Amino acid sequence: MLKHTFIHIPGIGLKTEERLWDLGVLNWDDISESFHLKLPQKRIAHLRNHIHDSRESLKTDNPKYFEKLMPSSLQWRMFPEFRHSTVYLDIETTGLESWGNHITSIALYDGECISYYVNGKNLEEFKKDIKKYKVIVTYNGKCFDIPFIESYFGISLPQAHIDLRYILASLGYRGGLKGCEKQLNIDRGGLKDIDGYFAVLLWDDFQRNKNQKALETLLAYNIEDTVNLETLMVIAYNMKLRGTMFLETHQLPEPTQPAIPFEADRRIIDRIKRQIWK
Repeated sequence: MLKHTFIHIPGIGLKTEERLWDLGVLNWDDISESFHLKLPQKRIAHLRNHIHDSRESLKTDNPKYFEKLMPSSLQWRMFPEFRHSTVYLDIETTGLESWGNHITSIALYDGECISYYVNGKNLEEFKKDIKKYKVIVTYNGKCFDIPFIESYFGISLPQAHIDLRYILASLGYRGGLKGCEKQLNIDRGGLKDIDGYFAVLLWDDFQRNKNQKALETLLAYNIEDTVNLETLMVIAYNMKLRGTMFLETHQLPEPTQPAIPFEADRRIIDRIKRQIWK
């Protein structure tokens, strides 16, 4: 879809892009020296210059070029071209504010491999591993996960960032990650009762009681969040295609979810739920 996109070119809005498609300008290759457009020569030169830069950025595997020029609700368009260097990310913390709180776990999933990092064990390895990727996909990561990570580690994450919160909201899906999953019929199985606050209680149980099952339940939840981001990304991408003329040719198959290396302990979940109710 990216090669059919002109919305990232300064001065081109959605209506102008649709007019270009109607004129037969369906992809970057159609803006060539031999292609005759009923547009002012200055506008054609402007288009060609930016398309040249777009080709170079795609050739050199530079998603930041497109991220900077696209609104958040349209960054789905660059997903397939950079999927090979994309990672899905989610964190769990002891609180919503970076000051006075800390990261308990981080999960990464790149479509093939799951990585997880636990405070007090291997959390520092995250800083090295995240450098392998050029695109990060999150839900609400622009407001929470990424600023929290940068503040906590004292680092900057320079990757392009696709935040599904904005893309799904533009499709009418709101209510947080779990709410969007429920509306889109993504089943969380035994993890459906756990939310961010519950994750804090699981970490507390692990810290206070050295309860390994509590940690494993927390990691199962954290990893499930991350793995589901790929499914949500593909669903959102396909739904967004419905508003274009490229639906039949550019749809992506829904991914097969990997086996999560941890299982939620039902007894711990039920015990903590009883504590909350009290």
